[in-house]
Amino acid sequence: MATFMLSSLFLLLLICCATNSTLVTSSEQSIDYLISSHTVSHAAVEKRSHFRFYWHDKISGPNQTAVRVVDAPEFKKSISTNFSDVYVFDDPLRTGPDKNSKLVGKAKGIYLEDGLYKIELLVAMNFVFTDGKYNGSTIAVIGHNEVLTTVREMPIVGGSGLFRFARGYVQLRTYLYDQKTGYSVVEYNVFVNHY
Repeated sequence: MATFMLSSLFLLLLICCATNSTLVTSSEQSIDYLISSHTVSHAAVEKRSHFRFYWHDKISGPNQTAVRVVDAPEFKKSISTNFSDVYVFDDPLRTGPDKNSKLVGKAKGIYLEDGLYKIELLVAMNFVFTDGKYNGSTIAVIGHNEVLTTVREMPIVGGSGLFRFARGYVQLRTYLYDQKTGYSVVEYNVFVNHY
């Protein structure tokens, strides 16, 4: 009797495990590019972290961190923005607005001016951390930035290292903009969910 109960319990355990770890269900077998599909364990604890740092961007002069790589001057004669300009940047991320505050990483990516009548950017960038336990980890951001709006928001679309499967959003505020030197400081509040 005890052997029968133990065998039944073992069989029930095997059936439960097989049900939860099925890689491809019968309804998914027709998708030839689907390799596996399974329930993600809820044992891993998802965390929400809030970071604040300052993005220092300089588009001209010595120690320039952003470079215009596309310019269409003939088009701009008829509009009041820099529509169609594309910049590549490698900007320091610092703990404060002062350019000598602690460096915690770099913002690397592109922004393009996509507003015909307002200063608007399409931004695609990675925050590449270089400090502490996050060294080597990244957070990927892509979104719309209406520059003259006080508070803007862009989505976090992923990450690497300690930020694998990252999701969330960033809120940004312009702290300083010097039109003469092309130097900007933008405060970023990063709200990221990760494991």
